[in-house]
Amino acid sequence: MFKALQKFLDDHFVLEEPSLFGHQELRLAAAALLFEAARADFDLDSAEQDALYMLVREQFELEEQETIQLLALAEKEAHNSSGLYDFTNLINQHWSIEERTRLIDNMWQVVYADGRLDDNEQHLMRKIQNLLHVPHLDYIAAKFRHKPS
Repeated sequence: MFKALQKFLDDHFVLEEPSLFGHQELRLAAAALLFEAARADFDLDSAEQDALYMLVREQFELEEQETIQLLALAEKEAHNSSGLYDFTNLINQHWSIEERTRLIDNMWQVVYADGRLDDNEQHLMRKIQNLLHVPHLDYIAAKFRHKPS
């Protein structure tokens, strides 16, 4: 799935060490899942786009142009993907439960950026929680942490 993008990523993302977020494919997979959360309600508004941008930039410590490029690739991968399994499987292979839980937390931030929870967003989040094997208690805690009052 990621082979076509590997060269582009290698050319544009210089990594100092293969650390927590050290693999380009993992960055792309996480960004694609965040993008899926943003578009799950079929209304990708500016609040969700801003949250998505800031979370990706901060999580991977990217410059503005790198963030824009990664999000463009993530959007393309999300549109071309036949499902979520490729993204979640890659993340499961390389990230700890704490890292996967943080991704779920970030996804809830994106979902709630527009101030509401759509049924499609709820369904997607539950599906990803299961695919990432994030404990239900952590999933619910993240959900309520970001739920608007």
